[in-house]
Amino acid sequence: MKLLIDDANIEKIKKIYEYYAIDGVTTNPSIIAKNGKKPYETLKEIREFIGKEAELHVQVVSSTAEEMIKEGKKIVEELGENTYVKIPTVPEGLKAMKQLSKEGYKITATAIYTPIQAYLAAKAGADYAAPYVNRIDNLGTNGIEVTRKIHDIFENNGLKTQILAASFKNSLQVLELCEYGVGASTVAPDIIEGFINNPNISSAVEVFTEDFEGLCGKGKTMLNCD
Repeated sequence: MKLLIDDANIEKIKKIYEYYAIDGVTTNPSIIAKNGKKPYETLKEIREFIGKEAELHVQVVSSTAEEMIKEGKKIVEELGENTYVKIPTVPEGLKAMKQLSKEGYKITATAIYTPIQAYLAAKAGADYAAPYVNRIDNLGTNGIEVTRKIHDIFENNGLKTQILAASFKNSLQVLELCEYGVGASTVAPDIIEGFINNPNISSAVEVFTEDFEGLCGKGKTMLNCD
């Protein structure tokens, strides 16, 4: 399972990249607005940092297929070939997906709440389908189960589309999808940091250090314990 950062704050992105193996960054209009800078200023800063090989997912804002197509082409022109055009999975969005996919653009179908949406997006040529795990939970349905069902639909029907799961509230949700082998998850920086932010882990490491220093002296490591 690929792991992406769901944020547009360059400092947060840099911090996560410093410690973790990350495959790219996803954004949406709300995330970009929260960052407070002009959209392409933010996005070009991200692209420059993560490099041209990493995935960058950027969402269109237009409401008609024709304008979505124009917007998608502009996004890729500005940000490079490994940029995925995020398109909401609504009728106009499906129409835009079909055309952009035919022209070779990479598509992420977003705003997915149901398996049938994901199936239609896959048929329209989407490379990724992004179910909103926690938002589905908040509607009284199991977001993990819906995402697994979508994954199975893709597998059972020989569709090339992969999952890009989004909207998580905790690390357990991410782990459950990792165990199932979905294509990718995009996760907020605070949840990524929480993956191994565990007092039991920290305590175990402290005991190792104390025991070693008891043998060799304060501040000693395997570099200077002779």
